[in-house]
Amino acid sequence: MDNDSGPVLYAEAGASWWPLLWGPVFAVLGVGVELLTGPVSVLFWSLVAFGLLIPTALWVQGRQRLYSVRLTPSVLREGREELRLTDIAEVEGVEPRAGATVLGGGWDIPKGTGGVPIRLADGRVVLGWARDADALRRALHGLLPSSREKLGP
Repeated sequence: MDNDSGPVLYAEAGASWWPLLWGPVFAVLGVGVELLTGPVSVLFWSLVAFGLLIPTALWVQGRQRLYSVRLTPSVLREGREELRLTDIAEVEGVEPRAGATVLGGGWDIPKGTGGVPIRLADGRVVLGWARDADALRRALHGLLPSSREKLGP
């Protein structure tokens, strides 16, 4: 769908890029140990650093795709799934239901996140998620037409 037009009102990256430092740091430590114990194999440790960098970059990119949250005035994106705000009826006072569909395509909400039950316009309840579930709920609530009607002009 890719309707991410407009300002970003709430966002969470699925992962940061700092784990890319694991490989080079490990290689520098290896060079340091070799400096103390004998001949240093710079080529070997360079290959180790590069060899650890590639899978780590793929891991970070995958987490960013699967675990990112982005809210604009028109779309809520949870991982790879997008939900138009016109399809959302309410987020306040919605009770999570057993077996509710988790947005983003997982079986359960990602580890380290809190659930945000969302009632859709067709009456179904789905489960959104975010690290700061209350902030996402407030941001969503402020965008829904029903909440603006209650506030008045």
